[in-house]
Amino acid sequence: MATPISNVPAYCSYFSIIWLALILAKIPPLTVVKRSLMEIPFIAFALLMPFFGQGERVEFLGLLLYQEGIEAGVGIIAKATLGVLTAILLSATTTAREILRGLEILKVPTLLVQIASFMLRYLNVVTDEMERMRVARASRGFQETGIKHWKVLANSAGALFIRSYERGERVHLAMLSRGYTGTLPKIERVSVTKSQILYGLSLPLSAGLCLLISISI
Repeated sequence: MATPISNVPAYCSYFSIIWLALILAKIPPLTVVKRSLMEIPFIAFALLMPFFGQGERVEFLGLLLYQEGIEAGVGIIAKATLGVLTAILLSATTTAREILRGLEILKVPTLLVQIASFMLRYLNVVTDEMERMRVARASRGFQETGIKHWKVLANSAGALFIRSYERGERVHLAMLSRGYTGTLPKIERVSVTKSQILYGLSLPLSAGLCLLISISI
């Protein structure tokens, strides 16, 4: 991500590597496209960059754009796309439990790992609670038709927060009663072979090699 956007060969190599990895992982292209839609806000922001800046200006379709803004916008889009594709590759090939275990091995603060673990574990619980509240509103004839119903939705959101908070307190008390001292039981570390380590390092090493080659050209 520290590669300047002017180094076009390096970015072409990065995209080639990540797409090759997506193909080898057998991730459907439609899945990649759908999950990439989260990048739209970054693209919208980047499209405004050429209209702001200083220095040299260029004309494009009758508009005067700043060269500095164009480079910044293209850099944001390229780097954000690479980041999103990498996140898609990781999420599609690694379970949430394995990611959390990897964070523990990388010595990420235990409290952050536990917060992420509980968030993933109780996300479905909160979602089910939201669905039950929606069904309850619908059974009473409620229909979301405009701004006049925002108060009802706001009250529902507040009730959901309170229920989630109270559930969290009950879970914490239950954990304390079972001997919780601030750390969760750790899963046995799975042995990693040399081939797996080399396979995992193949992407960053390939990207680094492409960067060195593009700089030397």
